[in-house]
Amino acid sequence: MKKHYRAIWMEENSVFMIEQNLLPFEYKIFEAKTCAETCVAIKTMLTRGAGSLGIAAGYAMAQAALEFQNSQNYSKNIEKALFDIESTRPTAQNLFVVAKRVFNAAKISPQNALREAQQAADDDAFCSEKIAEFGNSLIRDNSKIATHCNAGWLAFVDLGTALAPIYLANKEKKNIFVYVDETRPRSQGARLTAWELSQENIPHTIIPDNATGYLMSTGKIDLMIVGADRIAKNGDTANKIGTLEKAVLAKTFNIPFYVAAPTSTIDFSCETGRNIPIEERSEDEVLYQTGTDENGILRKIRVASPNSSAFNPAFDVTFAQFITGFITEKGIFPPSEIKNLEKF
Repeated sequence: MKKHYRAIWMEENSVFMIEQNLLPFEYKIFEAKTCAETCVAIKTMLTRGAGSLGIAAGYAMAQAALEFQNSQNYSKNIEKALFDIESTRPTAQNLFVVAKRVFNAAKISPQNALREAQQAADDDAFCSEKIAEFGNSLIRDNSKIATHCNAGWLAFVDLGTALAPIYLANKEKKNIFVYVDETRPRSQGARLTAWELSQENIPHTIIPDNATGYLMSTGKIDLMIVGADRIAKNGDTANKIGTLEKAVLAKTFNIPFYVAAPTSTIDFSCETGRNIPIEERSEDEVLYQTGTDENGILRKIRVASPNSSAFNPAFDVTFAQFITGFITEKGIFPPSEIKNLEKF
């Protein structure tokens, strides 16, 4: 791609987003013309990632304000829209923060809601730039870095969180190499992170989720950086399922394990990770896989026993004791200081 795209943006009354369910096999822009369509895009993970979910929610709220601007029940209608938006997915904190931020602006006027949603998107991109700068300071020349799921520019408006320092380190020619966890069951690492890194010509390889421990035990990983969907006040962090075991392994082998996220991902009303709601998704994501056949046609096939069911939690909670530090737009902090960032 030669044109620079944000992962999600709004023009007039429509929200445009990169259709992530088709990547890396097809690059397509999806247009959600209404608040309801944007909500469906969030639910179906057509757009995903903490930052992108937050901005999608904000844009959906702005769409609702514009849709109901001439109705007699404007206040009740936008309250209902906020409820619908917040009901799309339960774990990502940014979704709730931005939706409420734009809702409060919508109470003034639909135009104010639109301005606030656009400002939230710009704020998201700015935070990623700062996370890149702070995180890059942790990366030495010739570092071998592991990551899990996708926290790059697809998951945020631009640049990302966990991948942001990697992009800057590569730009500074630090000769880095990235191990990309496949991230079953939806394979966001194998499909999305690997695709992003290939677009930037960053050396990388995809590894099975259960190969990380082996690589750590043989000294082939120097550092691990992941994203976050919600951070509790004590530093416990919800991220894509499988993150907890990676953090435990990193602690075992004395490998620095960092979480990269803007402070908007911190839920200061949530005392510990045990209070974070964990989304459970359809068992089909475990029982089936989607990919292209020899003719390049996208197909969905069953890969599990026909007589078996599946349990599919989308996230797990990594406890603060396993996290080296948090890379935020305000600096790098140990878990013990997370509670102080509310007043930072």
